[in-house]
Parts: sequence; structure tokens; C-alpha cells
Amino acid sequence: MGYKKLVSVMATMAMTASVLTACGGSSSAPEGAATNDPAAEKTETTQISDSETAKSASGKEEVVIWDYFETDAQKEMMDTLLTGFNSSQDKYEATHTYVPFADYEKQLTLGIASGELPDVVILDGCDMASFISMDLFGDISDADIDWSEYIEGPMNSTMMDGKHYGLPFATNCTALFYNKDILDAAGVAYPDENTTWEEFHEMAKKLTDYGVTGFGNAAIGTDEGTFQCLQWLYTAGGSYTDIENGKDAYVLMQDMIKDGSWSKECVNWAQSDVCYNWEAGNIAMMQNGPWQVPGIAKDAPDINYGVTVLPKKDASAGQATSILGGENMGAVKKDNMEGAKAFLEYYNKTEVMVQAMKQYGSFPPKTEAAKDTYWTNDPIMSEFITQLSTSIPRGPSAIWPSYSNAIQTGFQEVLTLSKDPDKAAKDTQAAVDAVK
Repeated sequence: MGYKKLVSVMATMAMTASVLTACGGSSSAPEGAATNDPAAEKTETTQISDSETAKSASGKEEVVIWDYFETDAQKEMMDTLLTGFNSSQDKYEATHTYVPFADYEKQLTLGIASGELPDVVILDGCDMASFISMDLFGDISDADIDWSEYIEGPMNSTMMDGKHYGLPFATNCTALFYNKDILDAAGVAYPDENTTWEEFHEMAKKLTDYGVTGFGNAAIGTDEGTFQCLQWLYTAGGSYTDIENGKDAYVLMQDMIKDGSWSKECVNWAQSDVCYNWEAGNIAMMQNGPWQVPGIAKDAPDINYGVTVLPKKDASAGQATSILGGENMGAVKKDNMEGAKAFLEYYNKTEVMVQAMKQYGSFPPKTEAAKDTYWTNDPIMSEFITQLSTSIPRGPSAIWPSYSNAIQTGFQEVLTLSKDPDKAAKDTQAAVDAVK
């Protein structure tokens, strides 16, 4: 690696190693899931250079995969996936290495500098653009994969400049949960795909007048907060680089905070905090993701609830945007990337992906796989599938952490009433424009 490249890598390491957040909570352990000692689970691997390919004890070429999966369900999914791949052909043998989530970006960045890397990396989708720009991943556009079969948002998060560097692995988004019993008692109609911001605000005010805060989300000052708040900006007409055209989101938020229909505690809440308060009956509606569903079933099985897409700006607007969470698989750049491509081509099979995501507890990013009745026949999960159709990734940007920090600072200022929407939009736009 050249001197300039090494300097670039180490400079980026200083940024990425300090900004490590779960993208959409998809890597978090589900409520009640067992977590084992990482040291006991770590698999020893043989590191290889760009000019050679390691052989397994059986004489097959090794395909080494890094992941940060800790729960029993996640590990069982990986075991099933690897067993299936290894038995499907006789040239490659795939193994995986556990790397703790807290160390994941640091180890990848160090691996770029040392050349000691696996063949495939499973990582948060919002981090992929950064590592593509650091030259971690190689172009696999010639793989035997029909890229058009994938949901657009997840697929875009694996690409840069029209080239494919990997494959979406798992995907999710947030939608609107509502407690039916509370809404019934307050005389509030259930929200649905036609609910506008104005109607949503009126629902939330009526619920608050009834005695339960109408709505809450996670607006904590981290990328987890960006994940939940950014969709409001996009639905208003803005984007992560165009804050001022999304100013109406700031207006809605501040109006609802002022009349108590949007919980002012949201600036301190992570997504698990939001769910806890919703389960406890402190808020009637919440923005959250499908990873909360197993915990709700376990901790609050008697809640009579529904899920629908997030409210749209007005009656003439299309379905509201949501922000994507989930993981991607990236093919590490090496002289020989055939094993990595073979593994991704195997995962690309619809039946393989469906089985993996059933075990994993997320949604398949491939359109055909997402049509499986396992999800479409479930009244809760089917709503998330609908919301995924208008979901987009954060960025993608190689310097996403800097954008996220600027954007979430703006949301915090609005939600704490420290700046009015005009001032917050102007200042946040300036902060975003200054990101380099």
C-alpha cells in the first residue's frame, strides 16, 4: 500500500472508529435473546495476501467471512448458510469469524492498512460507502447476479459510481405502531396509508388530551436518532444535503412538541426506550422497526396493536419515505475474488435468502424473496414490506458520520425548542454545506 493511501486510511480511521452505531438496530440482540462469550465463538482464520489463496484442510479454497452476530438465532442462521454453501459445490469452503461490533470498523480499517482481511465482510449498510471509498471492496459487477431483482434502496447502498461492490444482506425500516385499545378509548381513528401530517397531528393532539402522549420516536443525538428523524425531512421535500427544502418537517416537529402531542423526551430516547414507553402505555403511537416485534410479543403480549406506513405530507403526496437499516455483504478487493463472488451468488438464490431471513428476523432485500407468504401473510410484517418500497439509505456517503452529526444537531435544536424552524434550517444547512 502506498504512503498516501496509508495516510488516507489512518485519517479515516480516526473518524470511523469513534462513530459506531447500529444502523436501524438490526444488529442489536432481540429482547430476551441469549448472548454468548465472543471469545468462545471466535473462529481462527488464515489471513491471505492479494497474491495467494488459502486452502482448507480438505484442500478447498477458503472463503473467510467476518460478521458481528451474537445472538443464538443469528449464529444458527450463519451456520445454516455456510453449511448450505459448502455442500452446494466442491471448490470452496466458507468459514466465518466473529468480530465484536464495538471493534468492527476499527478492525476493518486496521485490516486495510495491514492487508490482513477476510474475503467477505458483513457490515451495516450505512457504513459501506465509507469503506468503498477506502478501497476495501472490489468491483463484482460481473457476478452472476440479476441486480434488478433487488429493492432499489438497499441495492443503492452497495454501489458507487455505477459499480457493484457487494450485495444487500438484510433490510429493514421504521413504520408507525399504534395501540388500538388506546385509540379506541380516545375515539381516534386508526392511522393508515392515507393519513396526512395534518391528520396525524390532530390524532396525536386528541390522544394527548385524552391523557396519553400521542407520539414518540428516538431522537437521541446519535446516528440512531438520525435514522429515525431523517425520514421526516425527506417526506417534507428535503434530503441529507438539502435541509432548507425540508423545513416543514421542523415546523411539524416543533408544533407537536409545543402542544405536547410529540413527546419532548424523544431527544433522550434510543429506539428501545421508545418501545418501552409505548409498551407501558405512556405514548399511543411510536415510530419503530420490526426488530421490536419479538420483544413486544414477549414483554407485552396483551397489547392490541397495529402497524402502518408513516404519515405522508399531504393528500396529494405519495407514500412517505422511511430510512433503511440492515446489513450488506461486501466482497473484499483481492487479486482472486472468485470465492467471494461464489458465496454472494449462492446467497442471491431466493430460497437461500428467504430461509436466512426467517432465521435472522429481518426482511430479504430481494423483491421476489420479500413476497414470501411468511411476511406477506403477516398483518404486521406486511406493512413493513409496503414501507420498504419507499425507503432509502442514509447517504450513501463516504463521510456519512459527519453529515449525520450535523443533521441530528439540527433536529435536537428543533425538538428542544432552542431554535425556531427558520433558524434551525439555516444553521443546519450551513453545517451540512461545510461537511467535506
